[in-house]
Amino acid sequence: AAITVNNSDGTCTANLSNRQNRNIIINGAMQVAQRGTSSTSSGYQTLDRFAVFIGGADENPTISQADIASGTTPYTLGFRKSLKIQNGNQTSAGGGDYVWIHHPIESQDIAQSGWNYTSTSSFITLSFWIKSSVAQDFKGYLRTKDGTNKSYALATGSLTADTWTKVIKVIPGHSDLQFDNDTDAGLEVNILPFMGTDRTTNSVTEDAWKTWNSSERTKDATSTWYTTNDATFEITGVQL
Repeated sequence: AAITVNNSDGTCTANLSNRQNRNIIINGAMQVAQRGTSSTSSGYQTLDRFAVFIGGADENPTISQADIASGTTPYTLGFRKSLKIQNGNQTSAGGGDYVWIHHPIESQDIAQSGWNYTSTSSFITLSFWIKSSVAQDFKGYLRTKDGTNKSYALATGSLTADTWTKVIKVIPGHSDLQFDNDTDAGLEVNILPFMGTDRTTNSVTEDAWKTWNSSERTKDATSTWYTTNDATFEITGVQL
């Protein structure tokens, strides 16, 4: 940044040459829900910029904008709203089933972010607060949409039931990443309460880039949350 001082009155003007260290995620604090605050339908139904896709469910989960309880760490840090999913009653975890939180980012926002994304020694950090009523590990992945599409599988680690946990993933660049300077989707952030084995495989290496394959998005997911009636899953404070 360049700082210009106006000597006549002492005011200062800052000119930002790029947008490094700015959160690229839109509505990561889950404050905006223009479409509505509760839905059992798949897609963009509640929180702006965050779709929740539902597939194969016996009873669709309820997606809502929820209040964060006072006294919790996210609340203390200033977060007041979350994206909350309350599961329906699923009789089994089918290979084609999923409950899938999806956030697309315009390619130009990554291209102009200051991340030297083709360098393995340049990093971007994804972080979020997460809480589940079921103690287990959850999966997620990034996907690029320009050039040769790539994916980056990740896991939350084992969560303690009903406890907010901050997940931090420091993600390196890769020589084959491409982000065009346009408004098309360039990078997807996907967090998965559950995704069945039609789209997952244990041969995936977590925390590493690979060529995109729709049937190899993450390691196989634990199905406990998905097969627990009325299980809850909350996320807030999403930053990239």
